[in-house]
Amino acid sequence: MSAEAMLDVDGPAAPPRSNGELVFAAPWQRRLFGVTMVLTQRIFGYEDFRQHLIERVRENPERDYWESWALAVEDALAGACALDRGTLDERHRAFLARPHGHDH
Repeated sequence: MSAEAMLDVDGPAAPPRSNGELVFAAPWQRRLFGVTMVLTQRIFGYEDFRQHLIERVRENPERDYWESWALAVEDALAGACALDRGTLDERHRAFLARPHGHDH
């Protein structure tokens, strides 16, 4: 099954689309999507991730969808014990400290 076939078409877990195609406003969103699809095949199941995503969207419907997606990935990784929150927070701070334009 393709990654897009697993995605909700509507509801809180449905990603933004235009003309049926996924919409990414920034390169990091597309990369995060790809990484997530690999993680759902190797570390945690898609349905587990999807439930985290629904929770994150519902807790703050005004938050950018892809930011909720990123938080759901963190939740799924922590739930799978693949990455503890302390390590995740440390890596997040390190990435944020990098100069602008070094996001790839």
